[in-house]
Amino acid sequence: MTDLRLYNSLTRSLEEFTPVHPGEARVYTCGPTVYNYPHIGNMRAYVFADVLGRALSFNGYKLTHVINITDVGHLTDDADAGEDKMEKMARQQAQSIWEIAKHYTEAYWADIRALNIREPAKWSIATDYVPQMIEFATSIANKHCYELESGLYFDVSTVSDYGRLARAVTEEGEGRIEAVEGKRNAADFAIWRKTPTGEKRQMEWDSPWGRGAPGWHLECSVMSGDLLGFPFDIHTGGIDHREIHHPNEIAQNQAFCCTNGLDVPANSGARVWMHNNFLVERSGKMSKSSGEFLRLQLLIDRGYHPLAYRLMCLQAHYRSELEFSWENLGAALTRLKRMIMAAERLRDVAPAEQAHPKLAPMLDTFAAALADDLNTPVALTALEDVLAAKKVDAGAKRAVVERMDAVLGLDLFGKTRVDMRLRPKAADITESEIEAALERRKAARAEKDFATSDALRDELAGRGVEVMDGDPLGWEWKLG
Repeated sequence: MTDLRLYNSLTRSLEEFTPVHPGEARVYTCGPTVYNYPHIGNMRAYVFADVLGRALSFNGYKLTHVINITDVGHLTDDADAGEDKMEKMARQQAQSIWEIAKHYTEAYWADIRALNIREPAKWSIATDYVPQMIEFATSIANKHCYELESGLYFDVSTVSDYGRLARAVTEEGEGRIEAVEGKRNAADFAIWRKTPTGEKRQMEWDSPWGRGAPGWHLECSVMSGDLLGFPFDIHTGGIDHREIHHPNEIAQNQAFCCTNGLDVPANSGARVWMHNNFLVERSGKMSKSSGEFLRLQLLIDRGYHPLAYRLMCLQAHYRSELEFSWENLGAALTRLKRMIMAAERLRDVAPAEQAHPKLAPMLDTFAAALADDLNTPVALTALEDVLAAKKVDAGAKRAVVERMDAVLGLDLFGKTRVDMRLRPKAADITESEIEAALERRKAARAEKDFATSDALRDELAGRGVEVMDGDPLGWEWKLG
């Protein structure tokens, strides 16, 4: 077992991973609010969390991973004003909020499967935990909360070191939090939102503070504590959660467990807080607010296998911004094809139990890269070195590749290069038509009839087929 060093956002430092329970690793990941399809920027967070879990398993820990599904309580501006995202979408689509939640949860799970992300030990659904949320809020209300007409609010001045995770607390408060009349502090936040007089929500429950719904932040504190116990080992999420959502979770966790300061990270509810950086495109950070965003299905519709996107994520360190472009995705697809073609030569070979001395340093490099805060770019290079190694027993090579791919999750032995060639949705030509045209073109080139060859190439290009003469990967064409 190699000692893992992980970057803790709370302390802003690399720390050796020391589990709360010896031999175990308990991880909570902030899941989606299921009011819309996830964009590929959202999915980067789950690729990161999946690799973290796989790395913990690789290092011998018994993993318990929980991902939540938020189907209530998340407002449109992530703060205390505005509409509930679920209620708003239900109105727009003239469906019940339960139908909205079911549809987009299933869409999210489909993307999880397409990206070869392992199932967590538990999908925790927010609405299943409302009684526990009310109990949690009741236990902290007297010391840490106050009631306004709009709901029950948490007083952030009642806990030590509020906002340390974000490192962005000012006297004016966080800029994204809209003012609510009567709040004691700008950063105070709702943990229970009352249904306004004269209104009725599709999702609402009775509570000591009136009929209403829980706040978004309360949900994650309750589900993580209930399923993993405080303190647990690692809490993950996107870097956007580091500024408001996670500091508010931490404040609630402190109130529930103790009011001690965050010089002891475990007082936050988790020993380590980890955040992946944004996926960006040239126009800036991606968002669903305009209604136009990149879904995984769009990549598939354009002929890119979803595992090419997984590889694209792994090519950058999780704490670095990752720039999306179709060119970068295409390069990742080509790289994945090369790996699959190399793995195909080992497909029918039984993995050997005996290690090969030539491969041992490569496996050591791989393990060291993972231990260095999940340095997947280096780990990928080590995998490619193994695939390219000469004069090595095939069974020994397969065994090492299997171990590495169990962490990177590229499914090298489960996919073929034919699987990588997806038909774009807009293509109006069949594969048999493409192959027939290529045969005619090959015959024309053999007869040095280059005019016919060029005409066939141009005809195919006009129908979205890119002919790749001399392609070293053996991929004679692709639908563009």
